[in-house]
Amino acid sequence: MTTEAPVRAGEAARAARRRAVLELVATAAIGSQEELAALLRRRGFAVTQATVSRDIADLGLVKAPRGDHHAYVTQRTFADDAGGGGAVAARTGGAAAAGGIGMGAAENDRSFAHPGEARLRRVLADYPVRVARSGLTLVLVSTPGTAAAIAQAIDESGFPEQVGTLAGDNTLLVLFADEPALERWRERLATIVAQDAADLPHADLTNTYP
Repeated sequence: MTTEAPVRAGEAARAARRRAVLELVATAAIGSQEELAALLRRRGFAVTQATVSRDIADLGLVKAPRGDHHAYVTQRTFADDAGGGGAVAARTGGAAAAGGIGMGAAENDRSFAHPGEARLRRVLADYPVRVARSGLTLVLVSTPGTAAAIAQAIDESGFPEQVGTLAGDNTLLVLFADEPALERWRERLATIVAQDAADLPHADLTNTYP
């Protein structure tokens, strides 16, 4: 067997899994990666949470208000809901028009101003981080197997300050060229964490490594 056959098989399996992800989020209000992974396993897909996280990031899914909680939707669905607010208002009893869906209406719009920032917020909601500093590098520590997904979300966030990221298993480095860029980025991260404070465990943004 050539090496091309397993590669093609892997690509086909990934495509089938991602089609299933899109079908699931279109038909059910899925609010967490764990829930999505469980539904995929019921369909016969052998997935880990890291796999699901990559699929969500690659498919560009974001969380949007659904009743009294948030659920994954495609960016197109979110844009359709936001355009006039009709679909969202219908599912939330008009709360969207009153600015009463979780965050206020203005804050919700700000949360999804950039699709990459929305993905970063979603990843940080699922994988809270502890942050420390060494020189011009921020060190982010989360749960095992999550560093690559967090690094990808940072790379695609639209934030211009970082030079790059380097991911291990549960730890990643965010690299900066100068002090002002690092401080601006850290303030952005603190703002994201603060906006989701009701849903996220406390993130330590104060530690500094020697």
